[in-house]
Amino acid sequence: MASKERKGDNQKLKMLYLTKIFSEETDEQHGLEMPEIILRLESYGVNADRKTLYMDFEELRHFGLDIISEKSGRNTFYYLASRDFELPELKLLVDSVQSAKFITDKKSNELIKKLESLVSKYEAKQLQRQVVISGRIKAMNESIYYNVDKLHEAISADRQIRFLYYRWNIKKEMELRKNGAKYAVSPWGLMWDDENYYLVGYDSEDLKIKHYRVDKMLKIDVVQEKREGKEAFRQFDMPKYSKSLFGMFGGEERTVALLIRKDLVGVAIDRFGKDIAIIPYDEEHFKTMVNVAVSPQFFGWVMSFGTGIRVISPEDVVEKLKEEIRQLSEVY
Repeated sequence: MASKERKGDNQKLKMLYLTKIFSEETDEQHGLEMPEIILRLESYGVNADRKTLYMDFEELRHFGLDIISEKSGRNTFYYLASRDFELPELKLLVDSVQSAKFITDKKSNELIKKLESLVSKYEAKQLQRQVVISGRIKAMNESIYYNVDKLHEAISADRQIRFLYYRWNIKKEMELRKNGAKYAVSPWGLMWDDENYYLVGYDSEDLKIKHYRVDKMLKIDVVQEKREGKEAFRQFDMPKYSKSLFGMFGGEERTVALLIRKDLVGVAIDRFGKDIAIIPYDEEHFKTMVNVAVSPQFFGWVMSFGTGIRVISPEDVVEKLKEEIRQLSEVY
């Protein structure tokens, strides 16, 4: 006659249900006593007794689960201690998902729900937090997940891509660029900057490296043609490229000299990196040389600091900045 323990409808799934119980219902602050574990197994159609559960716990420990037994008075509590992700790590990931502008609200919620499954139901409540991002506007293009997957597929296979690219018009409608013609690009990398996801690729028609907002790409096809621009990307420095852009707007890349007030040194390091040269100039200022994409966005960044940051060379860039200021003064 079979023992009582072997009569449960889901007896073969016993170890899986035990893992589920420990993962979802226990942590360092919340343990279960043996009778509670037996009752939970019964609710899953699994019979168990103390003797066999002691052996089951040892097998789970041998498998890698950090099951701890802890006495409190006359009672012994069992819980799953360490996990693949610590709670502070998951909080950081949740904050990143919520803050990411390129992930839609729907996808953000789906991702956070999956992250919650990596901890106990008690710790999951701590992940249900709202990060306040001033003026945050989440992306509306739900296909960005699949776009990223397609781009990685093309990069891995050393293949070019074809895609449609859109912008918003004055009627708040999606309007295809190039009159609906497909872009032909060799993808070489992905970059997260200015709260958006960008593809960095080689445009064979213009013979130059360009970047594209991933959430504005539609109907991406991976084609058979091998990627081009290998030589251009051999010398390409992605972090340096990112630092040269302002708001990811392009422009002619130039080396410019900036005169910066000493109290703004942190601003310079945050913008251009810790490796920038700090050249003494006078008691209140230092000078540095940086590579930037010269654009109205760069000028806007300089002007936002008033007299704290000045472009002092090359002369043609200084003249362009003066012209930008003149045009602005005429508007106001």
